[in-house]
Amino acid sequence: MLSHVFIGVTDFERAFTFYAPLMAALGQPLRFRDDTRPWAGWMPSDAPRPLLLIGAPQDGHAATVGNGAMTALLARDRATVDAAHAAALAHGGTCEGVPGLRPAYHPDYYGAYFRDPDGNKLCVCCHEAA
Repeated sequence: MLSHVFIGVTDFERAFTFYAPLMAALGQPLRFRDDTRPWAGWMPSDAPRPLLLIGAPQDGHAATVGNGAMTALLARDRATVDAAHAAALAHGGTCEGVPGLRPAYHPDYYGAYFRDPDGNKLCVCCHEAA
């Protein structure tokens, strides 16, 4: 369904330092990094899409956080959710919800919520039973 998600950031180096270990915890390899623009993108190792991109907004204006906007990243299992949340917090993220079951969504939904250093809200979740 998704081709790509682009997350605008204000400080590319700080953002890259946050997203690189997060995406590594999720098993998503870096596809490219272009410091001249600046932007970077990660993609699944077994498919060309979807891409997660970070960078300066195209219009040249400052990146801002969208009210109600959240990007949810899929994890293969609950341990990966835990590892991704820990990586996010260790690299400048702030917790918005510790890893755990969220049965209000469905019985097997296991997720964690955090914000990147720019304030963008992210989720890492697994839909599989333990």
